[in-house]
Amino acid sequence: MMVCSFLSNPISNAEASAKHGGHRHHHKHSFHHGKHRHHSASTHPYDDKSGMASWYGHQFHGRKTANGERYDMYAMTAAHNTLPLSSYAEVTNLRNQRTVIVRINDRGPFRSHRVMDLSYAAAKELGIQQTGTAAIKITPLAMN
Repeated sequence: MMVCSFLSNPISNAEASAKHGGHRHHHKHSFHHGKHRHHSASTHPYDDKSGMASWYGHQFHGRKTANGERYDMYAMTAAHNTLPLSSYAEVTNLRNQRTVIVRINDRGPFRSHRVMDLSYAAAKELGIQQTGTAAIKITPLAMN
């Protein structure tokens, strides 16, 4: 399946657009991609999974993630317990329909009834940085 060519370096693009001054709260990363929304046509078992997401920030900033890189709360990344590390997923806030693309670079969340932890940058793009949690839909993206 094809995903827009802008994904060739989505984290750099996301980091460039997501750098912010002092922020508060806690959870993982996403990438806002405007009208460049392309879904995979796979029959992946995780397609269109819904649930609650939260985000993490300062207290984890700089710590190692499950894939060995350092957590950057301003990058568009997320933690998920079963999606492959370094894969991408589209995340939609079900309340306001805002959508971002995140790269899975960590495992979690470790709280019951949560399906994903987002970076601060992803949470901000989705409009959940103030509330801390939101109902989301996760659509894994296939990369050629």
